[in-house]
Parts: sequence; C-alpha cells; structure tokens
Amino acid sequence: MPTPSRRDLANAIRFLAIDAVEAAKSGHPGMPMGMADIAEVVWNDYYRHNPNNPSWFNRDRFVLSNGHGSMLHYALLHLSGYDMSIDDLKAFRQLESKTPGHPENFMTPGVETTTGPLGQGFANAVGMALAEKLLAQRFNRPEMEVVDHHTWVFMGDGCLMEGISHEAASLAGTWGLNKLIAVWDDNHISIDGDTQGWFTDDTGKRFEAYGWNVVRGVDGHDADAIKRAVDAALASSDKPTLICARTTIGFGSPGKAGKESSHGAPLGKDEIVATRAALNWPHEAFDIPQEIRDGWRAGNAGLVREEQWNRLFDQYAARYPELADELVRRARNELPDTWAAAADAYIAKLQAEGPVVASRKASQMALEAYGPLLPELIGGSADLAHSNLTLWKGSKSVTSDDANANYIYFGVREFAMTAISNGLGLHECFIPYDATFLVFSDYARNAVRMSALMGAHAIHVYTHDSIGLGEDGPTHQPIEHVSSLRYIPGNDVWRPCDAVESAVAWRAAIEQHDGPSCLVFTRQNLAHQPRTTQQVADIRRGGYILRDSKGAPQLILIATGSEVELAMQAASQLGDGVRVVSMPSTDVFDRQDAAYREAVLPNACRRRVAIEAGVSDFWRKYVGLDGAVIGIDRFGASAPAEKLFPHFGFTVENVVQVAKKLA
Repeated sequence: MPTPSRRDLANAIRFLAIDAVEAAKSGHPGMPMGMADIAEVVWNDYYRHNPNNPSWFNRDRFVLSNGHGSMLHYALLHLSGYDMSIDDLKAFRQLESKTPGHPENFMTPGVETTTGPLGQGFANAVGMALAEKLLAQRFNRPEMEVVDHHTWVFMGDGCLMEGISHEAASLAGTWGLNKLIAVWDDNHISIDGDTQGWFTDDTGKRFEAYGWNVVRGVDGHDADAIKRAVDAALASSDKPTLICARTTIGFGSPGKAGKESSHGAPLGKDEIVATRAALNWPHEAFDIPQEIRDGWRAGNAGLVREEQWNRLFDQYAARYPELADELVRRARNELPDTWAAAADAYIAKLQAEGPVVASRKASQMALEAYGPLLPELIGGSADLAHSNLTLWKGSKSVTSDDANANYIYFGVREFAMTAISNGLGLHECFIPYDATFLVFSDYARNAVRMSALMGAHAIHVYTHDSIGLGEDGPTHQPIEHVSSLRYIPGNDVWRPCDAVESAVAWRAAIEQHDGPSCLVFTRQNLAHQPRTTQQVADIRRGGYILRDSKGAPQLILIATGSEVELAMQAASQLGDGVRVVSMPSTDVFDRQDAAYREAVLPNACRRRVAIEAGVSDFWRKYVGLDGAVIGIDRFGASAPAEKLFPHFGFTVENVVQVAKKLA
C-alpha cells in the first residue's frame, strides 16, 4: 500500500472530528479541521509521550486551551495509541463517556488539564512549564537531566482576547520559560464572525513585548513550514515561544471553510460528503485505513522513550540516591515520613502557648513551621505579600536560579495566579498556594471553580476576610465571598478562629490531594481558645463543640473565624445550657457521618444562632426555621474595625438579645 502523506495523516484527525460531531449532533468541527496539520506535525515529530503510560513522569505536557475543539485531542489520543477506542469517539458528548464536550483531565487518559473557559488552559500550561523549570533546577545534574520536557499549548483567538492571556504571558516571559511552546490558531474567526471588528491586536508584538520568542507568518497547513517554526521554538534557550499559525477554520469544507458556521455545529450530511470529496477521503464514517494508522507511530516510540529515561534514572539514583528518593516521593504525592508527627507537635505547641494573633499572622506562622518540612510547597501573592503574610524565612524567588526556589511574586494578576497554581498542582511534585485579599477572589473565581472541577491540589489563601478590614471600606470588605466559595462543589473552605485552627486548616489543605482548599484569614487579632486534646483533634472534622452545656444543650451558638470569640463571650452570659460550636469548615463538617453531625448539632435542640460577618442566608440550613442568623446582608462601610463590628450588630449584647428572643 502507498505510504500515506502528511495530509492523509492530518485528514484522519479531521474526519474523526467531523464524524464524531455529526454523530453527537453537536460540537465544534471547525477548529480540529483547521489545526489538524499542525497537530499532526507536533504529535508525530516532536511531542514526547508514551500512550502506553499516560502518567510517565518525564512526558511532555499538552494543553488544548481552546478546549471547544476537544475532538482534535481525542482524535490524537486515538490515533497515537492511547486507551481511546473508536467506540469512545462514537460516544462523543454522551453521558459518562471518555470524550466529553470539553477535555476533562479526570475523564480521559492523556488529558492533562480541564479546559473550556478560554485562556485558562494557557495559564495552566504556564504553571506546568514553571514546574518543569524549577524541578530541573532542583534535581538535574551534569549529563543527568532527569527532568527535561516541554509544555505545548494550542490556543485560539478567543484565548488571546481573554485578559488572563495577558497576565499569564507576561509572567511566562519574565520567568524565561523556554520549554513552553504556544501555537496560536490564527484563523480570524470566532462565534460572531470575522474578528476584524473586535480583535485587531498585533499579537506578535504583544508577545515580543512580554519577552517571548515569536515565530510569525507560519502557514498552518504546510507541514514543512510548521516544522521550521517548531525547530525555531526548540532553539530558543531563554524565552517561551509563540508560533503564529495562519489557518482556515473548517479547512477542506467547500461550503463552510473560513466561516463561523463551521465553528460550533455539525457540518451536515451533504457538506460532509462534499468535504470527503474535496479532501480525497473515500472512507466511511470512523473508518481509518490501516496504512494511515501505521503512520501514527507514537505508541512504539513512547515505549522506547520511557525505557531510555528509566535507564537514565537508574544511573541517577545510584549516584544521587537522596535526590532520587525525594523526586520519587514528590511525584507520588507522598508527604515526608516526618510530616504527621511534626504537624501534630506544632499544633499541640500552639495550643499550649495560646498566641493572640491575627489569623493571617497565624497562617505565616504555619508556613514557617511546615515550609521546612515540605520542599514541594511553592506559592506567593498577587502583590500583597506583606499583607497576606505569605513570605516565610525559607522563601526564595522563582526568578533566581536557586535549587530551592519556591516563592512566586505574581504581581497584580489574581486570575492568572490562580490558574497558574492549578497548572503547578496538576504537573506533579508541587503543592502550590496563592494569595490575595478575600474580596479579590472575585477576579480569580472561575479559576477556583476549575481547581475544584478538575481536582487540582491548590491552596487559595485569602486574607482581610470581613468588615474587620476597616477603613478601606466596602470596595475591600468581603460580604458574600466566603459563602460563595462554599457553594463551589469540591472546594474546602476554612475560616479559622485562632492560631490553632489556622494551623489545622493549613495541614488539612496540604493533605487534601484530590482538590483545592480556600483558607480565609483575618486582619485583626483573634483570642486564643482553650481546648482539650480531643477538641484539638476534632478541628479536622470541620465543626466541633468548643464549649459545651451542662446537660443537653438548650441553645447552640454556631460561629466561624473572628465571631467565635463573640459566641464564647455571649455563652458565658447566657448560662450553663449553651453550647458553642466552632465550624471552621462547613464543607468538611458536612462530609462527616450522621452520628458525628448529630452529636455536634442534635436535632432535639432547635434554638440555634449562627454568627458570621457575611451574608446570612448560607447559615439557614444549620439553624432551621426556628433559629436566627447574625450576619451582614448589605455592603460594608469605611471606618475602623472596632467601630464597624458594633455598627453591624456584632456585639455580645446583640447575640444575647437575639438568643433570648428565640422560642
């Protein structure tokens, strides 16, 4: 049989995408048809991976930031030999299939990150490339580069219109991520039509200004031109590369090529017949001839690549056993053997000493205690390091060539910061944290949502958590934010009441390997709360009895953060029948078994008051129709914190009064 041409190999991608979208009666065929030639060259000639082991440590990472074109990725996985069958492709966009409408890392072998919200995949890729650079600095030795892989990201016009692309590209240039290669699908088309009316940037100049190597004017349908562009990217030793590839959306479709009509809908039966004729593809739907399958050679090459790397790593381990052990531990997401005992000891020490500090300071203290134990801990702040208190004594900037570089100055880029953290967490070997004021979590919210959706191990630190911020006023005082974050499925939110709960929250977030945590801290000092050893242990359960009644409780006060102190003071005035429940994490508490939840909040006691300096509606599920909530359902005001709390009813007297009014 004749050897298939590169166009034949690319057409296999095109028609798998066309046929799958047609079978699903929905989807986006235009981008896979337009980027097929680029994808074929990258995956067959450059992309280092092993389809037989999608989690091979030293694999290249591939991110499809324009995730609506997911059939491009699924076709590549199928043709390259991943666990992606023709039946999986036929099930495109169907319930619980391996081929959802947008790539999902937890559904599909070979998908590194979940994409769809445009631009975020690009920022994830920046995080992955940063991870590779820092791991190489830490572990590589002369002639033994055990960390040596590239991050490839495909992105479209929409990704580059999103503001997050500016934030992430700027940081990637600053960090000199030369193993990051981004391919821009420059097709001039988005859903509304020709982008000339709303996207006329000189994108190449923009990226050059960010410190990128830019390869312009690449014909995205010419394999030789694509290869020259990639070779130029690989030759860059100190900059990331943007390849500007001019393509035609819906390439090959006589009636829809170059038109927005090919973007997000099936071509239709008649147009598919015409496209088959135009591209000389006489095969039936989902039929890939064997000679074309044979032209996709990634499977066998992947086995060889991994075996070669394994031999290198064996030599490395023999020469540098301690480094090898650390790398293996971190790649397996295992915490050090000394971790649990050291964390226990630190928490017990705090409980004994009883520091009275702001919880943001307690957070920094936890970093000082835990940081030396965890070389995988990496993080930073969005230009608020000295307010968020994210710096600790072992912090070393990632812009240095220090082998232990672990601190990121993100600048004022909350959205990209959070998405980059997701990329770091998804890469392996790092536990990332990022920080800003709680009110600015709004800038990052969709990336926090994506953290939870894809189970990224990322820790989002938010300080200045309430009206306690004070004089900066309502623009900076979060009201709805804590509750809003709690409503994100799979996102553990902690709002601790003192230094001990803060240390426990950090520990829980570090150990939460299958999803993100949000740690919410105060600006103002918080009183230390007395506890038994059992109460300290129960903090990990999200909610626990901090002060109990004599006998069955007649009234339960539920509080978080700075309001726990208020609840404790009110309980002293209300008498012996009052129980105080500190609930630093409602998410974790709700996962406890029914018996524990009943022991803490017995159904027999319906007189309940929840106290939190934020929106009140969230707490109705805990207090019921018979209970009350002391919260804030309006924006804050500019004044010292000590004036604001009484102004909004956060006083012992008001708590007592509200409690006494309950039937």
